[in-house]
Amino acid sequence: MLSVDFIRANKQKVLDALKNKNRVADVDKILSLDDERKVLIIESQKLREERNSQSSKNFTEETIKRGKQIKESLKILEDKLTGIEVELKTLVSFVPNVPLDEVPIGKDATGNVVQRKWGEPQKFDFKPKSHIELGTALDIIDFERGAKVSGFRGYFLKNKGALLHLGLLMYVLQKLTKKGYTPLIAPAIIKKFTLFGSGHLPWGEKELYKLNGEDDDAYLSATAEIPVTAYYSNEILEEKDLPKKFVAFSPCFRSEAGSYGKDTKGLYRVHEFWKIEQVILGKNNIDEARIIHEELQQNAEEILQDLGLPYQVLLMCTGDMGEPQMKKYDIETWMPSREGYGETMSNSIMGDFQTRRLNIKYRKKDGTKEYCYSFNNTALASPRILIALLENFQQKDGSIQIPKVLHPLTGFDKISVAK
Repeated sequence: MLSVDFIRANKQKVLDALKNKNRVADVDKILSLDDERKVLIIESQKLREERNSQSSKNFTEETIKRGKQIKESLKILEDKLTGIEVELKTLVSFVPNVPLDEVPIGKDATGNVVQRKWGEPQKFDFKPKSHIELGTALDIIDFERGAKVSGFRGYFLKNKGALLHLGLLMYVLQKLTKKGYTPLIAPAIIKKFTLFGSGHLPWGEKELYKLNGEDDDAYLSATAEIPVTAYYSNEILEEKDLPKKFVAFSPCFRSEAGSYGKDTKGLYRVHEFWKIEQVILGKNNIDEARIIHEELQQNAEEILQDLGLPYQVLLMCTGDMGEPQMKKYDIETWMPSREGYGETMSNSIMGDFQTRRLNIKYRKKDGTKEYCYSFNNTALASPRILIALLENFQQKDGSIQIPKVLHPLTGFDKISVAK
């Protein structure tokens, strides 16, 4: 969430952000309500000062009468002020973050800019199979029974497919823990305030699963970013302890409401998956933020390089980067069955947009307080990453070679057709 003071001081930038992120918010109404709020605060303060002055005088009919008038007037003003503050907070919650100057302006994915590529897409001397064909033939993925028991986009990972999935996740968790990130297993059931704090609300409500039952404030998390960013909500950290770096595992749930008809088969777009997320809370400093952002990016790229998977890095344009982000990279990994790259990772600077909503501050050396900056990066999402791994490392005989770094965690170096 942006502060009203920031919106007032940077009105044109905010209006440009709304336009370039394809969003709508009433900035003039926000500023008008804020003006009215300030007037009411001044009027309330004057009445309180008069009330204090009256209390030091002798009680007379006149002072008693005036005291009652002040009390009634204060009640009217405070009720009006409360209503304005609620309306103001609601309107401000729909204002997206302002992108950094280097972010390209574009309406949709066509405006994204390729930054670099790593690795060469696999060239086969045979007709390659899709991960759907491979998974079925090797008996490591069962889509038919997955749909039977879970519904549309349901799946089972089985046999060596299940072990490969867990080995990938454990490899990434261990790798980032060795880099000094605090490992977390994040809760999958979360409260609504965490979703507002992360910026998934109010914009992404259709993508969320709300739980029914006695607890009306329970949702399934769409990513570990949500609970982990809220870990220090309503707390004040110390500057010397920043940045706080986490590598968090969690199951993730998304309705994919906006993707009807897209990627209806296979593992690319599913309702539930597992994920390792990098989350950092840092100082309110854009220069340091850029350094942290690149560190997260390097971590993600190292993982794909360790696995030997070709990829490209995109700098996301304004229309394809999401509401809370100031800057975002996506990594797309080569997937032979798509005859192109598919998104596997994203990496974002959020500034103080999330921490302002979650009230996460840090105390500086001089005693002043500021809102932290927050960052998040998909280190690994599975089973989507299995598409790239199975398809890129398939052999002519239908088997799959497993990347060497995973051998100690999976216990095998190859997945072959059972004889």
